[in-house]
Amino acid sequence: MRVVLIVVFDGFQLTDLAGPADVFTGAAVLGANPGYRVELAAAQAGPVRSSCGIEVTAAHGLDTWTGSLDTLLVVGGIAFWAAAGDAELVSGIRRVAAEADRVGSVCSGTFLLARAGLLDGRRATTHWAGGELLAQQFPAITTEPDRIYVRDGPMWTSAGVTAGIDLALAIVAADHGPDLAREVARWMVVYLHRPGGQSQFSAPLAANAPKRDSLRALQIWMEENPQADLSLRALAERVGMSTRHFSRVFAGETGTTPARYVERVRIAAARRLLETTDQPMDRVAAAVGLGSPETLYRTFHRHLGIPPGEYRARFTKF
Repeated sequence: MRVVLIVVFDGFQLTDLAGPADVFTGAAVLGANPGYRVELAAAQAGPVRSSCGIEVTAAHGLDTWTGSLDTLLVVGGIAFWAAAGDAELVSGIRRVAAEADRVGSVCSGTFLLARAGLLDGRRATTHWAGGELLAQQFPAITTEPDRIYVRDGPMWTSAGVTAGIDLALAIVAADHGPDLAREVARWMVVYLHRPGGQSQFSAPLAANAPKRDSLRALQIWMEENPQADLSLRALAERVGMSTRHFSRVFAGETGTTPARYVERVRIAAARRLLETTDQPMDRVAAAVGLGSPETLYRTFHRHLGIPPGEYRARFTKF
């Protein structure tokens, strides 16, 4: 049997545990040979409460774990930062990881692997809301914020919450081939390969709040008028700056260029229209300043990894 040891902590996300555990158990039931045996561990053995209040029992403590180990998988949760500061937990993860053939994380569990020094010099991902923090706090890691999961050698990391299912299915496919993984996905009624990246689920706009009142007012105006002339020259004139000075100031205070921010504004506006109206694509494109359905498609696919029609089908509110 391939032993999968899943690490939890107080405040962990229950889905981070249940999703991968069901994948590995399902693979064993459907004929994986060798199969998988899922075990639960914490810093110390005993009851562990999830963020939703459901309590599980960790049969093993990381401080006492011995034996062969195929996969060490660390979950995430709203208490991830406190968990990453738990020296006993982090040292336990580091010690057991040295004995595992494969090490992975779900969601913000990536921060615990990072704190243990296991991801230095490697590529990794995490929940979309934590990508910037991961990159800032751990510059030795190459953060790939839009990926559903990342494999770098023996290290596997996934995006948020249900992306742990994607990660576990990918592990099953690596171990036993895509046919078994596809059968497990079919039984769980999920995608074997989820289309697009996690940007499609993330907050539409991400930029630092500028210090200047004029730039904050400009951002509000841009978001209210995505169909307007948002060229560099027009924006610079609106705040009374030269184009060169405006570009430098805007990038310095927001962390992104005016052109990239304009695209984000227009994609955010398009998302709202696709979610809340049944307007045809040509009207959506015109309403957000992208001109044509072709430009809408290219821009949408570049930012979110899926076409606008598919996004509407998944996230529509009507």
